[in-house]
Amino acid sequence: MLLKIVSTGIYYAAALAAAGALMYWVAGPLFAVPLWLLALLCLYFFRDPDREIPPGPVAVSPADGKVVAIKPEGPGLTRLTIFLSVFDVHVNRAPVAGRIQSVEYKYGRFLPANKEECSEQNEQNVVTVSGDGSTVVFKQIAGLIARRIVFTKRVGDKVAIGERVGLIKFGSRTDVMFGPEWEIVAKVGEHVAGGSSVIARRRDRDGA
Repeated sequence: MLLKIVSTGIYYAAALAAAGALMYWVAGPLFAVPLWLLALLCLYFFRDPDREIPPGPVAVSPADGKVVAIKPEGPGLTRLTIFLSVFDVHVNRAPVAGRIQSVEYKYGRFLPANKEECSEQNEQNVVTVSGDGSTVVFKQIAGLIARRIVFTKRVGDKVAIGERVGLIKFGSRTDVMFGPEWEIVAKVGEHVAGGSSVIARRRDRDGA
């Protein structure tokens, strides 16, 4: 089965491949090969694999990456932070099903995405999803290299759990804020997969 690639990655790879072909014609293979390798890396970085969405009253990871923090965040909230390296899939997915209540883009700094302070100081997109008696907030956070956040949904749109909702280009970070009705089941240090790894379960639902 062919690997799915985000269209942006195909455009980047095509441009790099064309530049490589030009350099091959003008200056020879020594100058062309690095561009062709970059084209292959773009295809790898912008891969978009299908995922099996788990059933039940759960929340899934909005991104591939490593869980680097689980901390209290305001009254009754818990923040779970996922760091995405340049080797992780960067397609973002809805952690829960519901309706998008708000989308707020905040301009800011571009600190390395593994730093704690970037949750508040870095450029980010803050998305609020409400459904089934719960509200979950998740953030797409830019990093030192990632300076382009893409979000494909609008306020009022309904999203399914694990549905593709956007992309962060290159290394980055996602935060998810859960209320007290959620039990966090992911662990710090765990590597999670967007759309398929369960990171929290509802305390107030049968089967949770």
